[in-house]
Amino acid sequence: QTLSVINTLWVHTSLYPSALLWPGSALPEPERVESVTALVAELIRSGERSERLSVRLQALIWDQCVPLLKTMSKQEPQSRQLLPAVCALLGLCVGQSSADKSLQVLLKNGIKLFLDTYGKAENHEFDFERCIEVMAVLLSSQRISESPSLALWSLSCTLSSIKRLSEAQASKVIVRLWFTSLKSSSEERRVDVLQHVWEDLLSWHEREDFAAVTAQALLCLTALSDHLFSTWGQKTPIKDQNCRLKPDPRESRAFFRVIQAGLQHRDGVSRKRALYLLKRCVTLSEELDAAVGVSEPGEFGLCLFRWIPEQKSVLREFWEDYALLLETLEENQIHVVRPVLNRLDVLVERTAAGAEGGRPVHPSWLLCVYQRMFHSENKAVMKEGVDHLLELRLFQQPGFASASSQFVVGPFMEVLTESSLYHRSAGQAMGECPEIGLKLQRFMVTFFSSLPEEHRGLVLVQLFWRLGSQHWCAVPLLFLSQALSRLSPCPLLTVDGLQVLREALRCTMITHQVLLRGATQCFLLHSTLCLMDVSAVSLDEVFGFLVLFRAEESLCRGSALWRELCDWLLANEGRFSSAEASTTSTLERISAHSSSRLKAFLTVLACSDQTDSIPDPGEAELLARALLLSVDLEWSRKEERKPDDDRLDQLLCPLLDVLRRLSTSVYLPLCKTDKSLQLMLRLLQLLGGCSEAGKENEDEAAAALTRLLLGAVEPVHEFILRRLSGELQELCDVDRAGLYLSVLRELVRTYSAVPSYLSNLQKNFVSRLAVNCMRILSRPPEQVQRAVSMATLALLCELAQQGLLAPKSDAVRTLCSLADLFYTSSSSSSSLQCFNQPLLKPSASDSRSDDSPVLRDWGRVAARFIRDQWTCLSFLQKVGVPVSPAETTSATEAFQAALEAVSLLPSDLVLPVLDFMSSSLPQVVLYDEALCVEAVGVSWKLVQALSTNAHDFWPALEAFVRLAFHRSVLELADSQSPKLTASIRQVARELVELSQAKSGVMNVLIQHCCQTWLPSDPNKHTDAAIQSAINHLDILAEACVYGPVFRRDQRLIQEVQTYVEQLGESCAANAVVSSENRDDQFPRLCALAFLSRLEPSDGLQRRLMEELVQRLLRKDEEISKSKVRYYSNSMHHRVKNRVWQSLLLLLPRLRPEFVVRCVLVPVCEAGFCSNQASVKYLIEWALILILHQNPSHIRHLWDCFSTEQEKTKTSICTFLSVLVHLDVLLPQLDDKVAQWRRAVEVILLWCFSHNFSVRLYALLALKRVWEMEGLQALAEYQQGGPSALGGLATVVQACLRQAEAMQNTGNAMKNWTRIQEHFFFSAFHPLRDYSAETIFHTFPSLSELADDEWVPVWKFEKLVDFHSSFPLRNPSRELRELQPGDWVQQDRAELEQEERWAEVQKKIAPWRLSVQEQEPQLMAPQRAARLGKLTNALLVVASLIDKPTNLGGLCRTCEIFGASALVLDSLRHVSDRQFQALSVSSELWLPLQEVKPTELTDFLQLKKRDGYCIVGVEQTANSQSLQDYRFPEKTLLLLGNEREGIPANLLQLLDVCVEIPQQGVTRSLNVHVSAALLVWEYTKQHLGVSQDS
Repeated sequence: QTLSVINTLWVHTSLYPSALLWPGSALPEPERVESVTALVAELIRSGERSERLSVRLQALIWDQCVPLLKTMSKQEPQSRQLLPAVCALLGLCVGQSSADKSLQVLLKNGIKLFLDTYGKAENHEFDFERCIEVMAVLLSSQRISESPSLALWSLSCTLSSIKRLSEAQASKVIVRLWFTSLKSSSEERRVDVLQHVWEDLLSWHEREDFAAVTAQALLCLTALSDHLFSTWGQKTPIKDQNCRLKPDPRESRAFFRVIQAGLQHRDGVSRKRALYLLKRCVTLSEELDAAVGVSEPGEFGLCLFRWIPEQKSVLREFWEDYALLLETLEENQIHVVRPVLNRLDVLVERTAAGAEGGRPVHPSWLLCVYQRMFHSENKAVMKEGVDHLLELRLFQQPGFASASSQFVVGPFMEVLTESSLYHRSAGQAMGECPEIGLKLQRFMVTFFSSLPEEHRGLVLVQLFWRLGSQHWCAVPLLFLSQALSRLSPCPLLTVDGLQVLREALRCTMITHQVLLRGATQCFLLHSTLCLMDVSAVSLDEVFGFLVLFRAEESLCRGSALWRELCDWLLANEGRFSSAEASTTSTLERISAHSSSRLKAFLTVLACSDQTDSIPDPGEAELLARALLLSVDLEWSRKEERKPDDDRLDQLLCPLLDVLRRLSTSVYLPLCKTDKSLQLMLRLLQLLGGCSEAGKENEDEAAAALTRLLLGAVEPVHEFILRRLSGELQELCDVDRAGLYLSVLRELVRTYSAVPSYLSNLQKNFVSRLAVNCMRILSRPPEQVQRAVSMATLALLCELAQQGLLAPKSDAVRTLCSLADLFYTSSSSSSSLQCFNQPLLKPSASDSRSDDSPVLRDWGRVAARFIRDQWTCLSFLQKVGVPVSPAETTSATEAFQAALEAVSLLPSDLVLPVLDFMSSSLPQVVLYDEALCVEAVGVSWKLVQALSTNAHDFWPALEAFVRLAFHRSVLELADSQSPKLTASIRQVARELVELSQAKSGVMNVLIQHCCQTWLPSDPNKHTDAAIQSAINHLDILAEACVYGPVFRRDQRLIQEVQTYVEQLGESCAANAVVSSENRDDQFPRLCALAFLSRLEPSDGLQRRLMEELVQRLLRKDEEISKSKVRYYSNSMHHRVKNRVWQSLLLLLPRLRPEFVVRCVLVPVCEAGFCSNQASVKYLIEWALILILHQNPSHIRHLWDCFSTEQEKTKTSICTFLSVLVHLDVLLPQLDDKVAQWRRAVEVILLWCFSHNFSVRLYALLALKRVWEMEGLQALAEYQQGGPSALGGLATVVQACLRQAEAMQNTGNAMKNWTRIQEHFFFSAFHPLRDYSAETIFHTFPSLSELADDEWVPVWKFEKLVDFHSSFPLRNPSRELRELQPGDWVQQDRAELEQEERWAEVQKKIAPWRLSVQEQEPQLMAPQRAARLGKLTNALLVVASLIDKPTNLGGLCRTCEIFGASALVLDSLRHVSDRQFQALSVSSELWLPLQEVKPTELTDFLQLKKRDGYCIVGVEQTANSQSLQDYRFPEKTLLLLGNEREGIPANLLQLLDVCVEIPQQGVTRSLNVHVSAALLVWEYTKQHLGVSQDS
């Protein structure tokens, strides 16, 4: 009956389709589609299989379902609800359809639509979902699953697409399509599907081994892991020859390569997937208990994955430790990671165990662990990994070294670029090689010696290629180069290797510090000489390579490196390959090769263009090096050289011949003369550089070469004179003139000590040249001639200023006539001429070369022309020739013109102008204050702009300091020039600020000021100069407390530079690079030396010292008030320590009445403050010295013990320490017995303190005072006999017995012993040990101050002029030989409670207490990367909240529940103590962002466009209850102000308001509590979804 009713209904609906079906133009209701589905399902269950039913199902598919699916994409909201119903109907129809071809067409169309959808970015996400659901329905059909070709074709299409889909889309493809296909397939077909997917994924990874490919492949393999690792309930090998079974992952090398790549992946989710797959392999192997082994090609004994049943317990433990280590490394916290690092040692031992071929684990698994540590966000974890790898003994095995070579030249080289690895370790002194540097040296030697000989050359070239292919900072490159220099000599480098190293030298080191760059060049050149295969390179290639090593940085003649190069060339002479392939290799001497190159260099066609530009100087540089090396090689053959040997003359004969014919042969090609002069210039420069580098005076080879060139000097002079006197007229001649002037400068510098040369130069050459140039400038010639003539005169003036020309010589007198060019009095009114006279640009018609580089850069030529004018003017000003009348108006005009030049010229050309302004400033300073203020301001801006250009910055800074801090300016009183003095003080403050970021700035300022205030010549001392020091006391005070810059990166550079300097002559860079005075301790040394030379008997100088002392005491007081507690070696600690060191230095030179009136009380007050140990020792020492000099004021010491106990607390230890040295004070006192008894009574009161430290100090003081037997006996006598002290003696003896009894009470015994042995109470004597060595070196070293604060005595002796009246060295060796003890005086004072809480805090988050010191630059970790799928997209905005306590708790809540970020109104809250007390270090883990309340509107609108739903926490009329609201994944939670909530203007931007259901009366929750409830609700909703998926 039911079947009859259904047939009737079906017939009825076929007659009237509108009853249940729907028209094609409109979307039906989901209920209607579900009704049709129910009807069809009932028909199928009833057993109806008629042809009519099949036709109707086909019609339903093509006429209803397919058109509906096409229409759905246009109406998304309804489509999402309708899609499941339509797919259910389609699946039902497809499953009963008998038309196979029709189904195939439908599937192919669906796949085509799918491919079109994922290939177009503009398609909506719903289109993709629609295609996925349709294909899932079709693939689930039994008829399609029975078609192997169609199923595999469908699978191939999805495989090709999944490689380009996002992770979310790929997951949908896997779950809906792949799982559907596997589920609907037979067991045999399932194996085929798995095999197809398996091979495709692994081959894809092998072809494209990128991070994105690895992540996608791991996603797919993890999803299929249940199918891949199922055992089918049997414990037999999965692979069987008699049946077709699924692929066994353990047998695939490519599979484990994917896993290893995943374990090293940057993405945390990918790493977890790889580790999951690895665990599944181990679990499967343990279940099957069958042997598995995969050998790599060429490594028959090493297996990527091996399972040996006989060793399963060992293997299981290995992989458990391996997984534990990798999982722990995800934490990124060193205190969590370090305890499990010992497991890494176990893994290494297991990997190294067993004979070759029997090793159970492939070593590459270890490299995955190291790579993971290298990628850690915590630099401490990274350093642990690097240190461990450097000491890995497995590299001693050739097989492991060869297999890991690509890891070494790849990831390992990448992590070595991290500069923070190279900091000194604890316990290493300043200047020692960091531990990683030493380990790296040993590692490189071990690694390369273990490599097979045939692989070493290739690995070395790859390593050199790494040096040039990525950015290397100076420090890592230095230590890597040094490690390579330790390799044993071996012929590894050929022409290709030299080319790779050449590129590294060109590109990598151009921005490095000069000394470090020079040292690196030295190490690299040494490595090259040891590792070069001389038979594979020619001499030309060798010399071309040597050009890259700069003479001013590393390869200077006369240095150790140069001598090493000469020895190497001599040892390999005749073994180099020939430059021409056809030439047979002969034992050609290097000198013969250089001679032939010289002839070829000077061979120029006679018809060459006389107006060509000058040749490239690079070839001359190469040839000059080759000639000098040849000269030294020939000179070293002493046994072959005869007394009349003229080899040197023969070697340089072609060059000398050209130079001697310069003045006589008019037809010499211009190119030939240029080349000869270029070569002569480089030879002279290289010879001059070797003398500056400390070459011995007896350099016979250099002297002989200089004598040879001297013979050609006269013709060269005549040639230059003729050319510079009007012949240079073309644009290309501007550069040529530069060549001539450079040659002239070098000739004068080289031969100025030769009397005959100097006489001819001064009497003849300079005068003639100057007269000719002045004549050219006095008439209107060509612009090129004007530029050349002015540059020539500027050079001659520079030579005169440098003292190379005698002041009263004819040459200087001639140059003095230059004043006529700049000043004339012919007119009725004085006028200035030629100031900033422009140089007109030649027109194109005037030049043969319209596109000449000189013409294109004519602005630079014109700027040099103005610069040269001011060079001449500066010379005239300094030699006393007036360039303007004495009238103030003309002097002001000249100064004004100079100021205009500073504004016009490029910053690297203004030095002569600044020198002129400095010389003329005294004439202007009292008459035009505004002009001087403007000059200082403009010049200071120029210097600031040069701060990143080290080459030009330092000369400009020195010139500026000479100008702005000129003696005439410093001596000005505020009443004379208030604006100028205020400007100078402001500049001084900015210079001090700049010195904090740039070492050396303060050095320039204080050195100039001290020399100005107190010149070395006593005859030049004036009261005005001392008064100027008082006027600018701020500079002196800042210098007294200046020290090493407290920045980790700069400290590293300074440490490494100190290390390089201590290498001495073994590193040629030390002999070549000029030692610039950039020592951070120099400003203090300079200021202290200045103070040591002051005379207390001089009233003004005494006033200076007294005002400085008061300024330093105020600075200490300000620090104490601003920072109640400061950490050891912090900036506050260092400054306070420097303050008290300076005060100790000045104390003996102060008047007693001043000390009592202004110093004694502040010193006592300082003793009550909370200070670090080093500062307290200095304060105690100062108090002892003051009381020793002023014994009548000892009452101030007793008053300190009478201060209220709440103020003293443990700071009373300071004054008890003074009483320990009572034996120093009592001899100066009149009433010794009374003071001794007073001391005993005071100390006894503190022996019963509840604080252990106070009792300990009191007992020590009591013991020392009571042991003064003479005074004890005298006291007894005065009181009437031995029993007179009576009860006092009894109490004292009881206390001392208590102290001795502490020897049996554990830690108390240790502390009592340590405090007695402490240097301040044992070896130290306040009077005997008073010296600069004790104050500035011994005390800091014994009180745990950082070693960069220790000032060695040799710096006082060598760097500054320290007055001999002050003791520098400590005559007693006892204190100097002590080592820091275990007892360090502590003063917990008011923070004793806080430190107890710090111990609790350490239990909560111990990383917080160490990270600031170990990793100050560590950023907030990316929690999303660490937690994988548990990461949420919640963004919490708290910009409206202003209470630090609420923000701190909110930060902690957001970090715990994994919010993506927290937005604050200001990041300054993070440093607030109330914030930190609630945050518990969570700010170090949670990304924080700053958005001001005024910027919230724009910020919220931006986030809306990014897809965020803006949710407000507020009670409104339309707010939703929290228990009913479903949070979108991308949610922005906006929190309101504590009092006012969310402003009305922001409420309009909210998508929804959520309120918390309440039942109380208050109706209000704390904003942090409210936020915590919403954050937890969001996390609960999305955490469940993530876990389910």
